[in-house]
Amino acid sequence: MYKQLMSLQQLSRRTISSSARRQVDNMVKEKQKLFQADNGIPVHLKGGAKDAILYRLTMALTVFGSGFVLYELLSAAMPKKA
Repeated sequence: MYKQLMSLQQLSRRTISSSARRQVDNMVKEKQKLFQADNGIPVHLKGGAKDAILYRLTMALTVFGSGFVLYELLSAAMPKKA
């Protein structure tokens, strides 16, 4: 029983330590070149399609929220007569 426990402990230690050693490529220089390029694209859209989708979603939510606030303000300013 003790040997099984020790082998299980070694196995778990090995998998945890080996998974933590994965090499991650340093992409900072490439990202700096991408975002500093003078190509006429605003910096908040230089990340690609994902940035464009997030930008459009944010703008749509902003417009919808502003319209809803105005609607609620108008409905509060003009109460319905009973």
